[in-house]
Amino acid sequence: FSRRREQASETCLTLKSNSPPSSARPVRFRPSQQEPAAFLEEEAPSSDPEDSPPQQQPTMATSSLLTAGRSACKSLLQQTQKSFLSSSAAAASAPLVAAKLPDLPYDYAALEPAISGEIMELHHSKHHQAYVNGINAASEQMLDAQAKGDFAAMSKLTKAINFNAGGHLNHSIFWTNLCPKRDYRPPEGKLLAKINENFGSLDNLQKQLSAMTVGVQGSGWGWLGLDRDTKQLFVQTMPNQDPLSCGVPLLGIDIWEHAYYLQVRSLLSSRLPLL
Repeated sequence: FSRRREQASETCLTLKSNSPPSSARPVRFRPSQQEPAAFLEEEAPSSDPEDSPPQQQPTMATSSLLTAGRSACKSLLQQTQKSFLSSSAAAASAPLVAAKLPDLPYDYAALEPAISGEIMELHHSKHHQAYVNGINAASEQMLDAQAKGDFAAMSKLTKAINFNAGGHLNHSIFWTNLCPKRDYRPPEGKLLAKINENFGSLDNLQKQLSAMTVGVQGSGWGWLGLDRDTKQLFVQTMPNQDPLSCGVPLLGIDIWEHAYYLQVRSLLSSRLPLL
């Protein structure tokens, strides 16, 4: 056994002396209980400068590849910025289509006693007008920010645009859903058939929509919508001024306090059956 150990040692010394020099560091196997992704670990370099392997310098081919990569990235970034600024400039030069407050097809007092003339006037001429003013102002600021490539300003303006545009769209639908009592006609034909199919009856639809709308926490809307794919009717609530995004809006109920508070105070459930 001792003789075999001596022979093995001599063989290792012979192999070491005949091996070409290498800058690669020896590795050791890490125990399996360590992190699965790290089975190999380099040994710590020697503190003796003479034992430290020479640092490998990048070759000419490596330097060329790095330079080409940096140039390509810089060129791509410049092209992206140029394309965005060009499109932003084109958008800024296009005429801005301003939102306008729609006229009502009836007088402010025409919906009494369901909705008082005072509420209708404030709701239409003040609150809806505020959404119109808000979307127009935010749109102008957005065009200016796009022309300057001001991404921070565009990000901030997105919220104002969504809120005011939603308020303008929702109220424009809302006014057309209302009419004086003398002009009211109950659903008939295909609409009535679809209501009966999906809700059982018009009375059931009214109860479901009223219950969901009263249950809105804070401000929002109750909607009767049509699913574009299934062609089925559904009821849905939306928060704040978010438009109905999952179908075609057919009938909306404004649950914001400005739509009812002066008339019924907190007794909202007493107003919905009148609508």
